[in-house]
Parts: sequence; structure tokens; C-alpha cells
Amino acid sequence: MSGHSKWANIKHKKGAADARRGKTFTKIIKEITVAARAGSGDPNANPRLRAAVLAAKAENMPKDNIERAIKKGTGELEGVQYEEATYEGYGPGGTAILIDSLADNKNRAVSEIRHALTKHGGNMGENGCVAWMFNKKGYMVVEKNGIEEDALMEIALEAGAEDVRDDGDSFEITCEPDGFEEVKAALEAKGIKLEVAEVTMVPQNLAPVEGETAEKLIRLLDALEDCDDVQKVYTNADLPNDLMTE
Repeated sequence: MSGHSKWANIKHKKGAADARRGKTFTKIIKEITVAARAGSGDPNANPRLRAAVLAAKAENMPKDNIERAIKKGTGELEGVQYEEATYEGYGPGGTAILIDSLADNKNRAVSEIRHALTKHGGNMGENGCVAWMFNKKGYMVVEKNGIEEDALMEIALEAGAEDVRDDGDSFEITCEPDGFEEVKAALEAKGIKLEVAEVTMVPQNLAPVEGETAEKLIRLLDALEDCDDVQKVYTNADLPNDLMTE
């Protein structure tokens, strides 16, 4: 799994720096609405909603926006009905790609996703073709700037983490989804800054890609995440460090 942080980190840094902030807000609002509809409007009683609200706060989303999204989900305000779906496919070099979608028009979503895949050297796959390559995990990234691996490991494992790995300029921490909030809270209580903190799909093994293939894959991943109906994109690609920092 080591190396998964490369794509997660680049997304995190780009999201804070480029014009995708509006898209990020839209995606989070969708997730809040769907989470509230699927469970309840109380974040304390709805783990999925709580995670979505925390993501919104991390992006400095105004409180009014969050509250309106929750009310649309609970039916207190009129809102759009979104349908959840996960699509599977392959990218350049045979890399596996999972795509989470929330859309009010499933046909439009499928068309946009298929177009992005085809345009950038990928293709849509059948249900189940790559999902088996991923596990749902709590996932956190800590930069190596002030904490030793042994100290970090002690805090994380004591809080319930499964593993702490050295990934070059950062540490990766994984845990079961149910233990994510406890591990995250334990790290933050010690003043540890988390560069990435999310429940995500982590590949069991990574597929190295280099050169032109890696460049094509990055363009594909960007195109998929630019689709309005796409919430999250996961890949098992092990992308070169030098390419990811360009």
C-alpha cells in the first residue's frame, strides 16, 4: 500500500490552490445531503454525515451552506434526489480505477465517465472487475517534520490503527473505517498535523507506471475528478515522485 499518498497528497494540495474549490464545495454538499437522507440530520448520530461535515469544515465551508445541505437531505428544504453508484474501469497501463458517483441523472453520469476514460486511454469495465483490488480503510498521512516514526506508531497503534508505514517524505497510517475517528482524534490531541485524513478505498497492491503512461493516467484522473457527477476517484497506480511534484 505504501505510495498511496502520492495521489491523495497531490489532490489535497491542488484543492487548496486552484480553481477547483467550487467543485470541491459542490461535491461535499452532495455528500452531506445524501448522508442526511440516508441516516439522520444529526451528525452525532450519523457517522457518514459527521465525516462529511468535518470535510466541509476542513474546506472552510460556511456554516449556512452546511445547514442547508443537511435540511435538503432531511426534507426540511426542497432538494435534488441524487443516486449513488460506483463504476469500475482501467486506465493507461492497465491500472485499476474505481469511481464513486452521486448524480441526479445516472445516464449523464455514465456518459461523462465513459467519455473521460476513452479520451484519455482508459475504458469502462464490468461490475466487479477491479473492486476486489481495493479495501475500505481509514487513511491518514503525516509529514516527517517533527515526529519520529516510533512515537507516531505508539500513538496510532494504541488508538487502534492497523499500520504505520514510511513513505519517503511522509508516514501513512491505516485503520478500519469504524476506528477512523478515534485514531484521528488521538493524533490531533497530540498536536499532529494530518495532511490527509479520510475513509477511502486503499489498493491491496500498487501497479508501477512511468513516463508517458503515467502522464496519461494523471490527465485521466484529473478529467474524471472534473466531472460534476464524480465524487471520488481511486487508483492502484504507483506514480513516480518526480512526476507528482511537477
